[in-house]
Order: sequence, then structure tokens, then C-alpha cells
Amino acid sequence: MKFFLARDYRHKFRFFSSEPLQQIKVEFSRLKKILAAARQKLMLLPPKILRQEQAFENINRIKSNEISIYFSGKDSERKIRILFFLFLQKQKTKHLFLLIIETILLPVSGLMALIPGPNIFFGILALIIITHWQAFRGIIRLGKKTLSFTSSVSLKEWEQTLAKKDPTAFPAALKKIEQEFDLNDIQKILYK
Repeated sequence: MKFFLARDYRHKFRFFSSEPLQQIKVEFSRLKKILAAARQKLMLLPPKILRQEQAFENINRIKSNEISIYFSGKDSERKIRILFFLFLQKQKTKHLFLLIIETILLPVSGLMALIPGPNIFFGILALIIITHWQAFRGIIRLGKKTLSFTSSVSLKEWEQTLAKKDPTAFPAALKKIEQEFDLNDIQKILYK
């Protein structure tokens, strides 16, 4: 599994893996109908958010202590390590804050059970909490692993294209990234 750290068109860092976007794997027998509907609603989130959450979740499954992350090579490895550490701290704080808010809202969404029909609000919130919790655990584990940063020519070309601010050149640079790493729909992560 390959992991990537790249800036998007707004110059914000995006962390994602080479795995294609998948549905969240959660099974509860008695809530099956609610969770199926909630899962479909959750998949409506933007792919850049879903892929990042999925990448953090995938860290939980990796047994190896060393993780390789591809980056542009535009900055020195020392600088990218610092930026990645700050990125992880920001993500950890964001996920913790969201978990606290969602936990507070969970009992309130339980009151929606009084309305006839499946309580999709509770199901969606439960799935989001599970997703954020798994990503939060992945962020913590990622911080404890040995990280090796590998520079990539296509990611460097992408960041150079971003610096030129020429949107007409974006598709060609994104196509090179897709070809080098055998990725699909990279424009949904790094571009609009």
C-alpha cells in the first residue's frame, strides 16, 4: 500500500493512499436497514475527505513499523517531516474535537427515534463517529511509526504546475500522477 502527501490546488496538504475509495465496513444485524441508508449518505461526502479518512484508517491494519510516504521533493526532507508532524497534530485535534461534538449529539439523535420510520440521523452519526474514531486511532499510530519519505517526480511537477497557477496544465500533471502510481480519480483529491 502506498501513501501520499501532496498539496491540492488550494495549497493544503492532502494525505491519501493508493487504495480505491471503498464503502465503510461496519455490520450490525439489528440496525442493518438504518446503517445501509446511512452508509449511502456517508458516501456522498467529497472524495478528498473520504480518501483521507480511509488512508488514516488503513494505518490501523499495517503491521510493519515502517511506512513510506511519497511527496513532491520540492521541500527538504527535514522540512517535510516538520510539516507532516504539524499536519498530523492538526488532524488529531480536528478529529478529537469532532468526536466530542458527535458524542454530545448522539443522545439527541436518539430522540429522533420517536419519529416513525428508520432513525437515519442516528445511523449517519454513528457511522461518522466510527469513521472518525478509526481515523483518530490511525493518526496516533502513524505518529508512532517510522516514516520514510520518498520524493516523486510527478508530484514535484504537480506542485510546480500549482506554483505557475495555470489551471489548463492541471489535467496533464494529474494524469502523470495517475500513471506513475496507478491511481484513479486523483483530480477528485488534488483538484476540484
